[in-house]
Amino acid sequence: MADNALFIAAIALIQELHGPDWMAPIMKWSFALAYVVLAAFVGAFADSFPKGRVMFATNALKVAGCLLMFAYASLGIAPEYQTYFVVGAYAVVGIGAAAYSPAKYGIVTEMLPPAMLVKGNSWIEGLTVLSIIMGTVVGGALIHPTVSGWLLSHPWISALVHSPAEAAILVIAVVYLLAALCNLLIPNTHVRYPPQQRNPIKLVRAFNGYVKILWRDKLGQISLAVTTLFWGAGATLQLIVIEWGRTHLGYRLDQASLLMGVAAVGTVIGSILAGRIPLRRALSVLPVGALMGVVVLIMPFVYSPPFVYITLLVIGGLAGFFVVPMNALLQHRGHVLLSAGHSIAVQNFNEQLNILLMVAVYTFMLWMNLSINIVIVIFGLIVAILMLIFMRWSRRNLERDPTLHDQIGQEGHGKALDNTPH
Repeated sequence: MADNALFIAAIALIQELHGPDWMAPIMKWSFALAYVVLAAFVGAFADSFPKGRVMFATNALKVAGCLLMFAYASLGIAPEYQTYFVVGAYAVVGIGAAAYSPAKYGIVTEMLPPAMLVKGNSWIEGLTVLSIIMGTVVGGALIHPTVSGWLLSHPWISALVHSPAEAAILVIAVVYLLAALCNLLIPNTHVRYPPQQRNPIKLVRAFNGYVKILWRDKLGQISLAVTTLFWGAGATLQLIVIEWGRTHLGYRLDQASLLMGVAAVGTVIGSILAGRIPLRRALSVLPVGALMGVVVLIMPFVYSPPFVYITLLVIGGLAGFFVVPMNALLQHRGHVLLSAGHSIAVQNFNEQLNILLMVAVYTFMLWMNLSINIVIVIFGLIVAILMLIFMRWSRRNLERDPTLHDQIGQEGHGKALDNTPH
């Protein structure tokens, strides 16, 4: 919840500092960059300690990043560099998020058998997206003039911060602190992995081997391609919806953040419905992803609030319905071939690399002064076409090896680790 609230508050802070419009996607880019740069190391880190303790430490780092975001005044940062300092502080939070993710998802595969992974992922994705809804709503509410005015009227808060965005970030830091305390309640699963490599060069080489293993697996490559596209598209769509709400619908930032929440409600509904799909039928949801790209093309043609909300609900619902089975399949194959922490790190590396690519393309289109509706059309076509390619790719794999369905659900743990240098 705090991650998404912080994104809204950080955009508000950039606006308070009169930063350019392209600074918001750059901030998202810096967040994703931490996942890519640290991908070779966070899996080993997550598998070296009890995952609840890893999550506690990384949430503590997020608290530090939040406090750093409004420290530019006390540190004497020159006005022309303050927005860059905020982006750097936001990247610190990204480092915490990058190290947190393998522990968060890895503990699911430690606690559940393969047959329960779709249902378990349905719960964790549904609750995560519910947190996204709460985060976008909370982030928008915290920067609302009424709420921010009330916060700044409190003597303790006004003694530490001096603007609505800074007050919002301070509250979010408290949320991270509470989350860190909750992490201490996570039980130790007592799952132990082989001793992890500590040499950075060997870690990078080993991680390169893990990436190749998952991409060469006929089931892993499809689920990895789909989830990589989904998270890249989702991060870009978050930025698109904010800009679309501002320029196409005339909304303020706090109002546009609610639009993201509407789409997230649809994702929760889709995730819940996807929980009924058995793992063996995970590949059957691929056409839903292509349909989502087509529905995105409707966005430039809707103006009235009811149709805006319905369109975003449908987009979110389709996204949740197709990504949950794909995510479960990817986690299962990663758990069989690698380990919980390393497989999630590989997944994050690919997904965040795509976020870097798609957000960079989006930033370039803004720099080219393309209208947001043209950007939406390009975005929707890219998603639909790529999903059709992935469907054809999956069909060819099944034609070449009809036993692939039998491999879904097979037991295994860390088999590929024995053949990969540590």
